[in-house]
Amino acid sequence: MTEIKHIFFDLDHTLWDFEKNSDLTFQKVFSHNNIKLDLNIFLTVYKPLNLQYWKLFREEKITKSELRYGRLKKAFDAVNYTVSDELIDVIAIQYIDFLPDFNHLFEGTFEILDYLKEKYELHIITNGFDEVQHKKMVSSNIYHYFDKIITSESVGAKKPSSRVFEFALEVANAKKENSVMIGDSLEADIKGALSVGLHAIHCVFDSAKSTDEDFISVNNLLEIKEYL
Repeated sequence: MTEIKHIFFDLDHTLWDFEKNSDLTFQKVFSHNNIKLDLNIFLTVYKPLNLQYWKLFREEKITKSELRYGRLKKAFDAVNYTVSDELIDVIAIQYIDFLPDFNHLFEGTFEILDYLKEKYELHIITNGFDEVQHKKMVSSNIYHYFDKIITSESVGAKKPSSRVFEFALEVANAKKENSVMIGDSLEADIKGALSVGLHAIHCVFDSAKSTDEDFISVNNLLEIKEYL
């Protein structure tokens, strides 16, 4: 990767610790609405449902509002806790409003960004909602590291669509052969980037490294120093 000039990072699950921050957000939401339900039981059901709904959203099979409502409705139904549609709408709004209040990052985030910022132009490519992602980055004090922030809503398409990566390259004035995508999602980040000719580094913080020869994988952010 000696020719790299531009680094495109995913945000959630790569730099910003989505799971920890999301859990804390639900704790706050449940408290605000006096929901008498064991949070751990709810989250055990909600998390896989959330992944399913995000996959449908990436594939443009559901809308943003269907994502926000459906994942909650299905989770509450699965644990047999009765919640009105009105309250689900309130919870959905509060979840998005409260989420940026929590700013836990993965270990090594500041160190790796300080290291990389001296050598490369750094950018973000995220499928997260436009109104939330900027707030997350400001709250967690990483906004200033990045030159360009590309959200799926600003493009009108979602990773792994080639449109997202091509748009990002154009906005950053970067060439694919001089750019690398770093992210946690094999489908959205890695395969999406490789499909348009970018290099890729896969972040696999909770499992074994990939043995795929088409890209590098790391188990923590500081391992990136070995390659860049």
